[in-house]
Amino acid sequence: MPVSPVIEAYSITYMIVLQNTVISDDIRDNFFVCNLEKCKGACCVEGDLGAPLEEEELAILADNYEHIKPYMTGAGKLAVEEQGLYIQDFEGDYSTPTIENRECAYALYDNQGILKCAIEQAYYDGKISWKKPISCHLYPIRITKYDDFEALNYDRWSICAAACNFGAALGVKVYQFLKEPLIRKYGEGWYNELTELIEKEAQTATT
Repeated sequence: MPVSPVIEAYSITYMIVLQNTVISDDIRDNFFVCNLEKCKGACCVEGDLGAPLEEEELAILADNYEHIKPYMTGAGKLAVEEQGLYIQDFEGDYSTPTIENRECAYALYDNQGILKCAIEQAYYDGKISWKKPISCHLYPIRITKYDDFEALNYDRWSICAAACNFGAALGVKVYQFLKEPLIRKYGEGWYNELTELIEKEAQTATT
């Protein structure tokens, strides 16, 4: 059943509806904090494709590539030379190229064997103003776009078990861990509404 945008936020079974977004309650209920020491950045390696890219990010990537390139591995630069800055799948969706169908072309290993992002390293060094693709920043949230709304779902993946355990130990939920990218995507007002809604639900549940 289509869901139309709403002005007031409210919760319904199995989801939260806020403005023009529908948010899985898994994002509210599950714990998550990335633990790179345990997973070594496996999400940059595992999977069928590279990082999903929004259409407006293609030009941003092209404009910034010369500043990102010095941070990339030789294999990553070769992958870009052979495949392009991004690829398009049969459904018309865009993603980053990969190195021999494994890690993202923009991934690099640090001296501890942990995968990092060349785009993000260029950002931290002040070379570019784009931190990284929003899909990477928002993970483990995945967004599906529809005509009238966007659906936010929690992507369960066994390689993130350490992140779930770490989040539980720290008492940090998915939406709390992803505060920065959620504000980047939807704005601070949207995020404040989300947290207020969740807090009100929690208060109601305990009374």
